[in-house]
Amino acid sequence: MMKKAISFAFVCVLSFSAQAQQLPHTFAPGEREAMPGYLQSRAVGSATANMITTPPTSPVRTIAEWEELQGLTISWTSYNSMLREIVRNAKEETRVYILTSNPSSTINYLASGGVDTVNVTCLQIPFNSVWCRDYGLWSAYTNDVDSLISIDWIYNRPRPADDASPVQLSAAVGVPVYQTTVAPWDLIHTGGNFMTDGFGTGFSSNLIIDENPNKTVAQIDTIMNRFMGISRYIKMNELPYDQIHHIDMHMKLLDEETILMGQYPTGVADGPQIEANLLYVLNNFNSVYGTPYKVVRIPMPADNGQYPNSGGRYFTYTNASFINKTIIVPTYNVPTDTTALRIYRDALPGYKVVGINSLSSIGSLGALHCITKEMATPDPLLISHQPLNDTYDTLNSYAVEALIRHRSGINSALLWWRTDTLQPYVPVNMLQSATNPDYWTGSIPPMPPGTLVMYYIEANAVSGKNQVRPMPAPAGFWPFKVLGNPTGSGLESVQVNVTSLFPNPSKGITCLELSDSKGGNELSINLKDVAGRDIMHVFKGLTRFGENRYFFDTTHLASGLYSIQINTLSGSYTKKLMVR
Repeated sequence: MMKKAISFAFVCVLSFSAQAQQLPHTFAPGEREAMPGYLQSRAVGSATANMITTPPTSPVRTIAEWEELQGLTISWTSYNSMLREIVRNAKEETRVYILTSNPSSTINYLASGGVDTVNVTCLQIPFNSVWCRDYGLWSAYTNDVDSLISIDWIYNRPRPADDASPVQLSAAVGVPVYQTTVAPWDLIHTGGNFMTDGFGTGFSSNLIIDENPNKTVAQIDTIMNRFMGISRYIKMNELPYDQIHHIDMHMKLLDEETILMGQYPTGVADGPQIEANLLYVLNNFNSVYGTPYKVVRIPMPADNGQYPNSGGRYFTYTNASFINKTIIVPTYNVPTDTTALRIYRDALPGYKVVGINSLSSIGSLGALHCITKEMATPDPLLISHQPLNDTYDTLNSYAVEALIRHRSGINSALLWWRTDTLQPYVPVNMLQSATNPDYWTGSIPPMPPGTLVMYYIEANAVSGKNQVRPMPAPAGFWPFKVLGNPTGSGLESVQVNVTSLFPNPSKGITCLELSDSKGGNELSINLKDVAGRDIMHVFKGLTRFGENRYFFDTTHLASGLYSIQINTLSGSYTKKLMVR
């Protein structure tokens, strides 16, 4: 269903029956005890044209967060300085819907920080708290790319206005809402504990099981499948120091095959359980492409040198939000902020990566992802492609295949490639598969050793809709390297190269990046002082092909000059490190 055009206006949906409050992300005093009674007495009105309590009759596909958005929702009650920075950046990418009890006050606060109301809509919809990620609507499509619908669970807090707000928001933008509120389809869930790849794989902690004790795992899976199209629901153990047990506090999906996973120093806080959960996923599941998941590690930063197991706040960089071509990342005024922003920029070329200070909210166990909720476009043009890996092939063309769909059909598709950022992209017409019309293929010509290839895909629907992937293209692209021996004597000799050591000077989580041209090399990494004495063992094991990242913590080291020694079978490397 197409969204009705909404100019900047104050839409009074209903008067406030519950006052918005600065409620914590966890249960407020008395809420845990009130939850059973709230669930028992929770009034569920009869279905209307905008609210349906049975599953969709057509197959459903819930969007991934990196897909095209028509809007971003926030609830204006707590952490106003953070909310203003979210609006400042989000309104450049999409319309921002602000749930607020006092539009004039909200507008004045935005204006006091130099943020205007272009592309902003205030909605007087009742809510209780700022945590709209957890109670907000979920966007999905029938038949993958047809009609936009909203999915609404029972919120896992006894906060009736929060729980009811998705229906009111869906009505305001003209999207039908399906609710998991009536037996046998009733399900309690929370948005911070759910992620999906956009193709039927979902991730949660076992909190989803704990909060639905009257449901079997099979019943939970069935509800998620019928309402949201989740055909494979991966559940992981809860973390001991994460009081809310939401996976967005330590992981994030960057695309269909890449997991950004937080990393603590060895043995610290939730580190052991995070590592166990990651190994469980990698050892038991492949991506939608049938290949192993790729993993990008990002530090879980210390709070003034302390981690959650020693009284530190639960600082995290994974609690970030995609907003079309921008991603907003929480920062905390600590040295590792620059490391985290760099990791995002390296992993997502072309995206605008914006750090937003989240110190005011993180003590309540939430950052940017927890206080934002995306709303999908009503007219999706779906492009899914597994990026090409580095290759030794210098003789054959590099085939690029993509799944491309739009409800009106696809008129044409182009593959754009280049090998020099100072040169324009070269277009290649992609051809539609004769056996499966949803798939299109194009080829990049073979390249000599040492070439870095950058490429993206553009598609045009019969309706005239145009889309690119990655979304920031042409500034954004997928890269791959052509490897090989420049002398032409065969495969490149195995090399482990130190690509970067940052931040340097250091005081906290530090990242050492290595590039391995083959993988499987025995490697040991040690930190030494100026006298050559071993101060810290960083890593011992086998390298992976391509980029490798290793993190260590210098928080408790004395200021001065140190060295990182990297030992492999083919030689040793040393990098200087200054600790502040």
